[in-house]
Amino acid sequence: MRLRVDQQFLLQAASVVIIIGVAGSYPLLAFGSKEVVIAAVIGCLMSVLNALAGSITLEYALDKSYSTFFKVVFGGMLIRMVILLGTLYLLIAAFGIQKIALTVSLLGFYMVFLILEVLSIQRKVEVRNEGSLS
Repeated sequence: MRLRVDQQFLLQAASVVIIIGVAGSYPLLAFGSKEVVIAAVIGCLMSVLNALAGSITLEYALDKSYSTFFKVVFGGMLIRMVILLGTLYLLIAAFGIQKIALTVSLLGFYMVFLILEVLSIQRKVEVRNEGSLS
């Protein structure tokens, strides 16, 4: 089994990181401490990895039956959420990463990537349905 990633989703995700990174770099570097910057970057990285895992899961589930598709996609979302929360707890409790910057960065990027992921699912399901109608 070869892992596939939606190239359009990758481009959108990279664009989000670049745009937010450019827009947020000055205030973050000018007013944030080193710990805040590190926490914000870790939060972004966690969200990017989560989004990539979601894209891979979607590509895997796309050619499956509807029930399998929904089990894989929504089960994958649940598993990824548990992993994110566990990692968040570990980073704060064990490593003392700055809580607010990590949480805000993680949730901010998570929300943007979640929107992109839902739009990607919608686009792919529509294409899949159009293909089955012809």
